[in-house]
This record gives sequence, structure tokens and C-alpha cells, in this order.
Amino acid sequence: MTAATKDQSLERAFSGVADNYRGADVDLNALYREMRRDSPVLEENFMGRLGVPNIAGLDPDRPTFTLFKYADVMAVLRDAANFTSGFIAEGLGSFFDGLILTGMDGEAHRRARALLQPIFMPEVVNRWKPKMDHIVREEYLQPLARQGRADLMDFGLHFPIRLIYALIGFPDDKPEQVKQYAAWALAILAGPQVDAERARVARKAAMEAAQALYDAVKVQVAQVRANGATGEDLISRLIRAEYEGRSLDDHEVTTFVRSLLPAAGETTTRTFGSLMVLLLERPELLERVRHDRSLVPKAIDEAVRFEPVATFKVRQAAKDLEIRGVKIPKGAMVQCIVASANRDEEAFENSETFDIDRKPKPSFGFGFGPHMCIGQFIAKTELQVALNAVLDLLPGVRLDPAQPAPQITGAQLRGPHAVPVVWG
Repeated sequence: MTAATKDQSLERAFSGVADNYRGADVDLNALYREMRRDSPVLEENFMGRLGVPNIAGLDPDRPTFTLFKYADVMAVLRDAANFTSGFIAEGLGSFFDGLILTGMDGEAHRRARALLQPIFMPEVVNRWKPKMDHIVREEYLQPLARQGRADLMDFGLHFPIRLIYALIGFPDDKPEQVKQYAAWALAILAGPQVDAERARVARKAAMEAAQALYDAVKVQVAQVRANGATGEDLISRLIRAEYEGRSLDDHEVTTFVRSLLPAAGETTTRTFGSLMVLLLERPELLERVRHDRSLVPKAIDEAVRFEPVATFKVRQAAKDLEIRGVKIPKGAMVQCIVASANRDEEAFENSETFDIDRKPKPSFGFGFGPHMCIGQFIAKTELQVALNAVLDLLPGVRLDPAQPAPQITGAQLRGPHAVPVVWG
């Protein structure tokens, strides 16, 4: 492990990933409106035009088509037979020895997901909720409450990482180790780059980080196995699980766990930031949620629709296809702009309004279809715990008038960089 890898700070890794996927500074939602109206199926790599790197790792000259409408995005994401994901194993998946759930297709994906899915079901996640609540309140917000002001993104960066690593089975008494593991996980996300020279350097750093993370996880897996693997944590459950009719060995458990880590804190952190910005910009709504906590899940779902962190998903055409009269050849990439589909006027009434009272309807912030985010119940539970704790322990929380107003930015991995608040 190099000094550069070892010294990678969590904060620097987080901001580096955000910068990498930020794209051009344009009014994205205005651009999406225009595309939905004029070019719902665009024969171009739209995100590439904005300067967002491609996680696929394929020839950049491969034909790419971009979709902006809700109905088209839903049709593609639900049809894993005609729109496949295996190409991801060649790009981002190469940092995980190809074993990454989002990069699997067909029967291999079905079996791997069947192994992992029970561990992420609501009844299991809800058993973790008291532990989540204890960590968020005791370790983070109660010490913070005395200060009267803070950047909520400091809390937002650390609590999801602390929670997910505890649920995975890492020890509670080694926070610095966990921060280092999380920094390595983020460094892997920074592997794909647009610029060729930066891509070479970032790929080397990502491979080193992936190896360091693998080594750290494997030590923990061996420890959990030696202790009998009797707990409710993810590592224990994977050790006890069967895959293809047999138990998993330490390498397989380690590789599965490592493949889950890069998104584990990242997505929750940015969703928390956007959720808080959207509520803090609307003080009357924030007060309403404070007094009626049954609205917390609705606020989270609407934030995921209105400002999804993962703004687009990519699939590959498995055969010659046609969408809205546009011919898409076999092997072409199909880029689904989730952030546009989630605001499609034909799918959502007053689609550009943040409205927690809207009638429930699927949106694509956690994906859709066979590859829908397996950890969404954990993420939503973490967000519920965090928002309830903020409302309980930071009375009168509001945007800090002495600081610049927060901005939700990024063409991909979207969210705010800072959410300065005061309370009391």
C-alpha cells in the first residue's frame, strides 16, 4: 500500500468523487425539459457531452443513445433481457474482480441477488434500527447539539459510513479504521475519468484502494468466522448463507462485501444533504414534518424523486431494437436520464415542484426493475433515523443566514457540498 493510498482522507475522497462526476455548470433541469420536448431519444452520449466519465469502461466511440422520458426509462430498466448490465464488469466492476451485482446479468445476477436480498429486507433492517438510532443520537447529534451551529454535511458524511460498517460487522471501537476503509471505497468510485492521463493515475489509485479494502475486509471476515458467525451483521449472515447450493468461502464473502461498500455511504450522504436543503428552504414544510413524523418517509421519497443522487443509469442493447421510432443497434449503449424521467410532466403532476403530498408513484432514484438498489431499505431507514434525530435534537434548525445558501449540484452523484445551519 502506498503512502498516497494510506493518507487518503475521507473528506478529500468524498469531494474528489463529487468533482469527478460534476460535469458542466449548466441548468440541468432546464436542459432536461428541452430534451423531453424536442429530443426524447437522442443519438449521443449526453452525459459525456457534459463531461461526466463513463463507468462502463468500453470504447468511447460505441454508439450511445440517451433517453429522457419516464415511460422509456421505465421500459428499459424493467427489461433486463433486452437491456443488459454485464458491461459494467468491464469498467467499474474491474476494480471488484468483476463480481459486482450491478454488472451481472441473467441467471448469475438472479442467484447472487437471491443470496443477498434476504439480508436487506425490511424485517431485517428494522431489527437494526435501534442500533442506528443509538449511534446517530449518542455519537453524533447529542455532542453537536451544544454548538448551536454546524455544517450538516459533516454529520451527513460520517453517520452513514459509521452505520453501514457497523451493520456489515466491523467493530464499533475502531472509528479511524472505518474512515480509512470508507476513503478507499470512495477512491474506487473515482477510478473512471474523462481525461486519459488522469484516468491512468486514478485507475492505479483505485486498484490500490480496492486491494487495500479487500485485505481489510478479509481480515474481518476471518475474525467473524473464527468467532462462530452467529450475529445479525452482514458478514455473519453471508457466512451462514448458501450460494449455488454451497457455503461461501472467505474470498467470496470478502468480494461481495467489498462490492457493496463504495455506494454504501456515498448515496445516503448526498440524499441526506439534498433532503435537508429541500426542507430547510421550505421552513413551513419543515415545521409540518417536525410535528407529524408520519411525513418523514414521504419527504424522503419525494427528495429521491426530485433530486436523485444517481442521475442516470446505463444499459446495453442485447439485440437490434427501436424506441420511439429510433433504431438502436445491438451492442449500443442506452443511457437513461433518471433525473429527467423523475420530472417528466407526463408522469408527475407539477413535476418541477417538491411536493411530499403527491400521490405515490415509482421514481428511479434507486433504480427500477431487476437491478433496483438492493440496499434501498437500509438507506431509507438511515435517512429516517437521521431526520428524526435532527428534528428532535436540533430545535429550530434553520439555514445559517451568515453563510451562503446551499446549492444542490452535479450532473452525477448529485447533492450539496455544504448545508450550514443554526438552531436554538
